Amino acid sequence: MPFSTPDTSFPLRLPDGSVHGGTVFLSAILEHPRIEVGDYSYASSHQPFLDGADVAARLAPYTYEFSPERLIIGKFCQIAHGAQFITSSANHRFDGLSSFPFMIFDDALPVGRPSMPDPGPDTVIGNDVWIGTGAMILPGAVIGDGVIVGAGAVVRGEIAPYTIISGNPAQQVRERLSPEDAARMQALAWWDWPIETILAHEAEICGQDIAALERIAERMRA
Repeated sequence: MPFSTPDTSFPLRLPDGSVHGGTVFLSAILEHPRIEVGDYSYASSHQPFLDGADVAARLAPYTYEFSPERLIIGKFCQIAHGAQFITSSANHRFDGLSSFPFMIFDDALPVGRPSMPDPGPDTVIGNDVWIGTGAMILPGAVIGDGVIVGAGAVVRGEIAPYTIISGNPAQQVRERLSPEDAARMQALAWWDWPIETILAHEAEICGQDIAALERIAERMRA
């Protein structure tokens, strides 16, 4: 079977030819005004997804259609079962004496009540990021390209590209690449190459020789 196109909602086929209902290409199935996802990024679950609304509710339950913030996910990301993005609309005020959100229980009164926090920042996930089972990404997190997030990690703040993080709160376990090599990979941006080129050079992309990828990029520019 050929590699699935990015507009395929359920891209994974089982040996009997049926689709795996728990694996979805997010850009194909989501129709949410506050969630942006690049091609080939997928989510997997042990329970089948019903539709795009179900996917959004499981992955980003506090990202409402009227939310001021956005959830932005790059290309070729891999999101495991139970991972969740807790975006800024989940926040309560915590700078005053009470954190109780009076406004949400009183829709007759105008927006802008003092019990509600100011709009929060976007949550941004780079390209080729692997988010492990049960990880929780907190409001406003910025996760760089090539990051691996360990199972059950609770992630906040800015995470440098090509690092491995784990724990609660998530801490860097190690660098996947040196900062210099991470910059080389981001300059290559293989995730923006045509899919035919990516598939033809799968071994190099999944290997350890950055110079080999740079030679491929040079030939593409020639």
